[in-house]
Amino acid sequence: MAGAGGGNDIQWCFSQVKGAVDDDVAEDIISTVEFNHSGELLATGDKGGRVVIFQQEQENKIQSHSRGEYNVYSTFQSHEPEFDYLKSLEIEEKINKIRWLPQKNAAQFLLSTNDKTIKLWKISERDKRPEGYNLKEEDGRYRDPTTVTTLRVPVFRPMDLMVEASPRRIFANAHTYHINSISINSDYETYLSADDLRINLWHLEITDRSFNIVDIKPANMEELTEVITAAEFHPNSCNTFVYSSSKGTIRLCDMRASALCDRHSKLFEEPEDPSNRSFFSEIISSISDVKFSHSGRYMMTRDYLSVKIWDLNMENRPVETYQVHEYLRSKLCSLYENDCIFDKFECCWNGSDSVVMTGSYNNFFRMFDRNTKRDITLEASRENNKPRTVLKPRKVCASGKRKKDEISVDSLDFNKKIL
Repeated sequence: MAGAGGGNDIQWCFSQVKGAVDDDVAEDIISTVEFNHSGELLATGDKGGRVVIFQQEQENKIQSHSRGEYNVYSTFQSHEPEFDYLKSLEIEEKINKIRWLPQKNAAQFLLSTNDKTIKLWKISERDKRPEGYNLKEEDGRYRDPTTVTTLRVPVFRPMDLMVEASPRRIFANAHTYHINSISINSDYETYLSADDLRINLWHLEITDRSFNIVDIKPANMEELTEVITAAEFHPNSCNTFVYSSSKGTIRLCDMRASALCDRHSKLFEEPEDPSNRSFFSEIISSISDVKFSHSGRYMMTRDYLSVKIWDLNMENRPVETYQVHEYLRSKLCSLYENDCIFDKFECCWNGSDSVVMTGSYNNFFRMFDRNTKRDITLEASRENNKPRTVLKPRKVCASGKRKKDEISVDSLDFNKKIL
C-alpha cells in the first residue's frame, strides 16, 4: 500500500502484491513481516520456515515521492521442521518473528525465530571474485608447488551480483514454551526472547547461555492464571522493557533493580467498565501486541476490540483509546464458537508517532490519526490489485438500515484477516 496526496487528505493506493494471488499453499502463507530501519528492505517469514527479503528499486529511493517498487532480493530457508524426542512433539518451522539489527557495515543482519530456536542471519552481497591465485587453478584445483616459477598478485574481477544469507549464531534450548516475541535492545548487543511464561536475555555473541529475567511459572501449574503475550525493549533506555499478559495488564520492568524482574516497576491496567462485563470480558481484554513509540514516551497495546495508547508516566488508564471493530461486540458468541475470538492482532506506529495502524477482519485495516482524531478503514482486497488503484474507505453497518457504500456486519468474512 502507498499513501499519496497533499494537505491533510492522504490518498491510499494499491502498490504491489507479492506471492501467489490465487493458490493458497499452507507453507506459503506469510506469518510475519518486518521492514528494516531505512525501509529499503522488507523481510517476510512464512509457515514453511522460509524468509524472503524484498529490496526497494534503486531509482525510487532517489525520488521519494515515486511509487516504491519492491523486488525479491534474497530467499533462504531459515528453519526446518524438528522433533522433540523427550516430549514427543513436532516443532513447526513457521517463522514467528523477524527483527532487523541496525546496519553497521555493508552487510545486513536479522534475527528470525520459530517456536523454539532463534537464528542470527547475515545477508551480504558479492559482486567481485578473486582471480590469479598462485597455488590454485581457476577451476579450484590445487597446483603442484614445485611447478610455480613466478608469483602473481591476485586481483578482483567483476561478477554478477550474488546475495548470500549465512547463519552466524543459533540460539536454542532456552524455551520450554512457544516463543511469541523477540526484541533487540537499544545497546544493539543484547536482545530478549519471550514465551508464555518466561523472558530470557541474550547476548548476540553468546549462544550457549541466556539469563532468565522474568519467570511467572507457578510451582503448581493448576494455579496458572495468566500468560505472557508480548514483550519489547524500550527504544532508548537499554535497562527498561515491558511485557503484556492475557489478563490485559502491562508491566514495565527495570533491569537495574534486580537480576530477576519478578517485581515490576510499573503496572499499567485500565479498570473494567462494569456495564460491559460479560462471559467474554477476560478473553477480549487479553493483549496481543505491545509497541513503544519511536520517542519512547508512549506505548501502544492491542486487545481484541481496541487499540490503546499509554503514557509511561500514567499507569491507571490509557491516554487514548481507539475502537477497531466495536461492531463485533454483539457477535462475540459466534466468534467464540469459531475460535476467531482468540486471533492475535498486531499494531504499529508511523514514523512520527502521529498515526497508528492495526488489522481487522474482511481484509480490513484501520488507521487512527492521533492529532485530528480521524480514522479510516481500508480493504486490502485481492480484487483491487492493479497498481495505483485508489483504495476507497470502507464502512461497516452495525445495525439498522444499511447505506449504499456500507457493508453489513453479517456479511464480513472472518477467514480473511489482517493480523
